[in-house]
Amino acid sequence: MPTLDALESRLQTLLEVNLLKYLPGYKVEERIFQQLATAMRNSLRDLDGTTFAPNDFVIIAHPSIITRWNSEPRLMPDLAKALQSAGEESGFHFLSNPVVSSAEDTHVPEDRARIIASFSGGSFPETRGLPIEFQPDDSTENIPANAFLVLDGTKIFPLDLPVLNIGRRLSNQVVINDKRVSRTHAQLRVTKGRFAVFDLNSTGGTFVNGQRINKTILYPGDVISLAGVTLIYSQDLPSGLETKRVIAVK
Repeated sequence: MPTLDALESRLQTLLEVNLLKYLPGYKVEERIFQQLATAMRNSLRDLDGTTFAPNDFVIIAHPSIITRWNSEPRLMPDLAKALQSAGEESGFHFLSNPVVSSAEDTHVPEDRARIIASFSGGSFPETRGLPIEFQPDDSTENIPANAFLVLDGTKIFPLDLPVLNIGRRLSNQVVINDKRVSRTHAQLRVTKGRFAVFDLNSTGGTFVNGQRINKTILYPGDVISLAGVTLIYSQDLPSGLETKRVIAVK
């Protein structure tokens, strides 16, 4: 398996052509290749001797950076192609062609960016996703540090409560106003220092990395689907981001 330095080097070569030709001279873009390489390398998964790389990348940056990037419609597709080329040259496989999108966060400095890498668009067998017996732990001391959800690739929701309900009902901590989602669809609960997701007898089901679940422990980069509404679980929240209820309207 290639080293992180080798992956970074190849990505740097590709991104200098595919990214810096659009937006030269900005510090945040110069760091992107390192962050993308690290996100890819840290999210690799092995299955029967085959190494899979994540195929869904969300770059979180300051609104001024996102505005600049949006002025170049080929930027994100070219980033995705560079990631695919670097990954395939390194011997990695993808569930589908990589996709790169962006999300705004005013708390991210203008010379920084944060990246979430995950798997989507296919069914990925998860040995760690087998149902287990949970012992809820409501102590706030055991809440995973810097945990958050990304809703539909655009809305960031910090997780700083030991129990959070997700669904259409306004009394939920995470309200998703989408007819596919049940009134009280799923629950996030801290158990032994990790967040677990429970399906609450929803109509459309709860899926993690393409597998339907009743309950399972979450790991950074896991993709949760609530009857087709996508959330990404991660643990690298920019400091200073305030907790707030997020209402996603469809």
